[in-house]
Amino acid sequence: MYIVLERRPDGGVLAHHTDDGGRVTTTDAVREGDLATYVSSREPGDTRWVWHDTAAWYPRLLAAGVRVERCHDLRLAHVILRSSLFTAHTSIAAAPSSGWDRLAGAAAVDLDALFDVEQRDDLDPVAEFALQREAVTGSDARIGRLVNAESAGALVAAEMTHAGLPWRADAHDALLAAALGPRPRHGERPAELERLADEVRRALDAPDLNPDSPPELVRALRRAGITVDSTRSHELKRIEHPVIPPLLEFKKLARLHTANGWHWLDTWVRDGRFRPVYVPGGVVTGRWASNGGGALQLPAQVRSAVIADPGWKLVVADAAQLEPRVLAGMSADTAMATAARASDLYQAMVDSGAVQTREQAKYGILGAIYGGTRGESGRMLPRITRAYPRAMALVEDAARAGERGERVRTWLGRTSPLPGEAMVTSTDEPDAVDRAAQGRARAWGRFTRNFVVQGTAAEWALHWMATLRIRLWELGDGRLEERPHLAFFLHDEVVVHTPEASAERVAETIRECAAEAGRLLFGSFPIEFPLSVAIVDDYGQAK
Repeated sequence: MYIVLERRPDGGVLAHHTDDGGRVTTTDAVREGDLATYVSSREPGDTRWVWHDTAAWYPRLLAAGVRVERCHDLRLAHVILRSSLFTAHTSIAAAPSSGWDRLAGAAAVDLDALFDVEQRDDLDPVAEFALQREAVTGSDARIGRLVNAESAGALVAAEMTHAGLPWRADAHDALLAAALGPRPRHGERPAELERLADEVRRALDAPDLNPDSPPELVRALRRAGITVDSTRSHELKRIEHPVIPPLLEFKKLARLHTANGWHWLDTWVRDGRFRPVYVPGGVVTGRWASNGGGALQLPAQVRSAVIADPGWKLVVADAAQLEPRVLAGMSADTAMATAARASDLYQAMVDSGAVQTREQAKYGILGAIYGGTRGESGRMLPRITRAYPRAMALVEDAARAGERGERVRTWLGRTSPLPGEAMVTSTDEPDAVDRAAQGRARAWGRFTRNFVVQGTAAEWALHWMATLRIRLWELGDGRLEERPHLAFFLHDEVVVHTPEASAERVAETIRECAAEAGRLLFGSFPIEFPLSVAIVDDYGQAK
């Protein structure tokens, strides 16, 4: 049963019961203060709640202690269905631009502002849901699975923000003090950064240098006879000069201070929890992003501050070599799937005789996925292609399609955007071909080559989390934060916060859900997704 929730101008809510095609059968009028009770009375059950944006509706329910089993997120589904190659023949693809297209580009929208009286006709959730159901039921079944998984991911994101990642502010402060020195006064550098800055100035004979300024630093390096084009660490590491060690250390600590220093701690950690705002589908491939807090870029230097509550544990799991395994599943390359049965796919490639070293295997496969044609990646490509022809054909076909200005799709149907018109080249006069345009075409081909694999890996992760979310709920009692629950997600890694007594069962469940995600995507094709799983007291112990 579907129930479409619609905000009324007076602040109440209309709950439209619909059939499978999105046609309204009955409607309940619910007062704003009664919404949590209304939803709770239908949970758990077979209801799928339909709303414009999970990020606007669900946190209010969670705050009232109400968890929902299933939802349909109209905003996220619109992004997928509007552009998918699977739904190109449907009404939603042909519909004129509307408020739903504007909403689709937003990470989250204030509910009251969204349903302003002047905009309600343009953002009718019932009409949009009917249009989406028509597209799903009239298209490849995989697109419906993607929409459901994307909506489940939105529930996971809201629940992780609600529960929060356990974070000890005192431990974080101690880590910063050990690396940077005591907390400085506002506007001042920490003592260790200032010491390193002075060492850099002396090494370059530049007493007034501000090493935080890339243009100043480049000029000072050049005056010292060091030819550089930028101050990127990878470029500096190739240089032999006394200034390089303190400069690299300064840059590393400066990043820590800027990205996860005391200001970050004051801003993002409250009541022992880090509560980032996740943005499901925030990247064009379907990968998640975050809206502040840098949730998807937590450096190893601060992970020891992520400490489980007393009597609880963190179960940390990450998928090994996820993208190559996804590629094997998409392409049904049995030779690569055979290598994927090992916990280390790259070493299995060496053992099979495909390449001579693990480094060659890694560079060759990642070069194929990301379009690397130079160095070790380029040298290994012929051998990788001979060993795994179906897998290499899939990414090569995606690259060629991108170079021709065509769109490509992931396994479940998320579709790449079109390149800009400037990419198109003319072949009428070969001698006059625009070489810059050809370069842009090749670059777009590298994008589409990676899009199909990275996007499908994101789909696998969605299914992993969606399945795990349900199974974890069954392992405990009480409110969400009182049971084993997902606390953090990073592309191919999850952290579950769990009572210690359930930790081993949680670890087993995480592995089972990873295997189930593979079956949901690739059916009976024999591709495996092994995990590295650790039960720890703090996140830093997991690596």
